[in-house]
Amino acid sequence: MMEEELSETNEVVSSENEVVSAETPVAEETDSEGISFEDLGLDEATLAAVERKGFKVPSPIQVLAIPRLLNGDSNIIAKARTGTGKTAAFGLPIVQRIRGRHDGVRALVLEPTRELAVQTCTEMKSFGDGDFPRVTVLYGGAPYNKQINELKRGAEIVVGTPGRVQDHLERGTLKIDQIDYFILDEGDEMLDMGFIEDIEAIFAQANPNSRILLFSATMPKPILKIAEEFMGDYEICEEEGFVEEPLLIDQSYLFVRESEKIEALVRVIDISPDFYGLVFTQTKNDADLVSRLLDERGYEVAALHGDIPQGQREKILARFRSRKTRVLVATDVAARGIDITGLSHVINYSLPFDGATYVHRIGRTGRAGAKGIAITLVRPEERRRLEYLRNAVRRAAKGEMEEGTIPTIDDVLNTKRARMLENLKAQLGIYVVNKVELTENDAVVERASSAHISVDSVYTDMAEDLCTNHDPKEVLSGVLSAWYGKTLDKSHYGEIREYKNGRPQSGKLGKGGRVAVDPNQKRLYVQLGKRDGYNARALAAYFSGLLHIPGHQVDRIEVTQNFSLLSLPKESAEKVLQMAKHDNSLPHIHLDTQENGGSFDKDGHSGHGGKRNFGDREESRRRFADKDDHFGKGKRDGKKSRGFKSDHGRVKVHTPTERVGASAYKKSNRRKDEF
Repeated sequence: MMEEELSETNEVVSSENEVVSAETPVAEETDSEGISFEDLGLDEATLAAVERKGFKVPSPIQVLAIPRLLNGDSNIIAKARTGTGKTAAFGLPIVQRIRGRHDGVRALVLEPTRELAVQTCTEMKSFGDGDFPRVTVLYGGAPYNKQINELKRGAEIVVGTPGRVQDHLERGTLKIDQIDYFILDEGDEMLDMGFIEDIEAIFAQANPNSRILLFSATMPKPILKIAEEFMGDYEICEEEGFVEEPLLIDQSYLFVRESEKIEALVRVIDISPDFYGLVFTQTKNDADLVSRLLDERGYEVAALHGDIPQGQREKILARFRSRKTRVLVATDVAARGIDITGLSHVINYSLPFDGATYVHRIGRTGRAGAKGIAITLVRPEERRRLEYLRNAVRRAAKGEMEEGTIPTIDDVLNTKRARMLENLKAQLGIYVVNKVELTENDAVVERASSAHISVDSVYTDMAEDLCTNHDPKEVLSGVLSAWYGKTLDKSHYGEIREYKNGRPQSGKLGKGGRVAVDPNQKRLYVQLGKRDGYNARALAAYFSGLLHIPGHQVDRIEVTQNFSLLSLPKESAEKVLQMAKHDNSLPHIHLDTQENGGSFDKDGHSGHGGKRNFGDREESRRRFADKDDHFGKGKRDGKKSRGFKSDHGRVKVHTPTERVGASAYKKSNRRKDEF
């Protein structure tokens, strides 16, 4: 596109909503074809960084943005599709302009998530010479002291999330009144995550003369409103003639605990007829770990990350392209530039940083009109991040992510068995012709199966020797077992807890959608609730320490104001019931009879017309009476509530007539993020 064409499409809207022509000189061509990084005005030091990064040809958004940032002074809104090198588009020119030591912060980059902030910080550092400019990242969840010390030592570029940046501004540990560049990255996602108020507060403290750059995959009205309010005159840069198309990819996510992800991955690989795919991890250590675990199980796998030397990297990719390696475990940085066709799967071993990263990953399958499969493994506690990601994918017109189910062991083994049988028949030359319907008289004639097996006489003699005095079918079964080893052995697979909508399930859904009872677990009523300071995590830790069992064995925890319900392995449940019976320092615990053999209405009455069965009624009363010595304030004077003192604080104990049934827990106001 020529300069005059750009002047028509890249309009500048003033704060008074006037439409004026763009004053910033632009490159003569906006198509990246035939344009090199040298043509964009980058100096030798920056070009050396480009070469180190392995960038060959600038992307369209880099062709549009880099010359404007180096030569002009206008504010810019850049609309860039996912995976087009936006960080380099603003990072390279900014690093070039502020190279060297400065007294204060010269550029502020806001990112929607801490993961993306860390990634952008790493990229910005890689564009420098190793010393300057100094780049610091600020995000929630990290210690303040470390961030404050880095700011005191000096930083020319600060990358951070809006919340933590705002915290440092309020503390006075960060000053942005002298910055030259204010970059708002992933602007549309910032708005979706509710950062608008933080962004406005940060804008208010920034240098009003700073140059504002806003990068966004879409241009919703709130983005333009921010631009109109804070940016004044601005220029829009966007790649021309590109229309986002939905991907031909089946996208699903599976809820699975971190410790069980490798088991889920193994099942996904084995149930796929011809798995050939990429597995993305967040870190190098994860890539090495996943690769090693798969290799130990006999899979053709390799790892690819930043620590792999270039020579070894080329060998790994060559084996992967030739399909000698069928599973490649890689980090996002290492996977850049990989262009391999025919991938059947992309597996996100961990939840991607953002929608842009997700779409860029899964776009490596489903190419050239072929369908692909993208599966994301999600920890139950990541439900909120998952919804944010699903909205981002939906907004980018890239289809819909649907919840899937982890294949069962039986499903995997049945699929493998059928595939092995087909391959074996093909190798032996056995062909089976199905029934053929004769249309003339509607008669159905079954053709005999034909088998043509060409076998060397040596093997014929061996077969005859093996079958002497033995059933040939049994001999063949033994041969198959010896040949295929443990291929169909259930011990190859571990158990995985089932989740639905991020909630643990004890079994398959029965009538009415109710979860079936796990016969290996016991459901317990525990006189500890929210008023005692307990949530699901605290209860899991409490029983884990009390019974010396892993915390994940404390299952299906439901917490109400005054009591809780939870499931334990049968042996652990029986043990803690005995402990509670003889140890007055423990809270009251009994079997939840509603799930362990009875049913009750919302008031705790049984279906037999009596009160809830707490075992022996007289024994129950005696135990509560014996606990009076431990009560803090209550007396046996008819008061309804009494508390006993223990290592776990003061706990309110209800008399048997006050207890409510398990069904009373089912309230809409429970805290969903506790489970």
